[in-house]
Amino acid sequence: MVGERNMLEMRREMAVRNMKDDDVIRKFKKDKAWGLCTMVDLKQCNPETIRDPEKIHEFIIKLCDLIEMKRFGDPTIVHFGPNAKVAGYSMTQLIETSLVSGHFANESNSAYLDIFSCKEYAPEKTARFCKEFFGAKSMDFNVVFRY
Repeated sequence: MVGERNMLEMRREMAVRNMKDDDVIRKFKKDKAWGLCTMVDLKQCNPETIRDPEKIHEFIIKLCDLIEMKRFGDPTIVHFGPNAKVAGYSMTQLIETSLVSGHFANESNSAYLDIFSCKEYAPEKTARFCKEFFGAKSMDFNVVFRY
């Protein structure tokens, strides 16, 4: 039984990688998933954008509008890091259905974003918006259903 459950979980995760937004939303509803998490990795971002807290704030508002999530309170945007490799802005924005968070690494001009919600949204459309907003040359994203 345990082996079967692990295989089922692996199949779920693997299937998500090749699903279009409509299929993800359909599966989310059909399987009664508790949440949906999209992890977006952006490389070679526009350095000016990821180093500007006002642009990051603008991104949060536009992202939440795009995925139709209601922001809860103001975002937190803080610049920190113990060394050059990880130094950069980090941000969090509570949403009524969970959380948007991210970190922007100055040294590599990379961004690592997580969008988690117990309300469905279109993950590929969301990831492409992130890429475009931060002017990234490349993007990778993964989608995970939470049960």
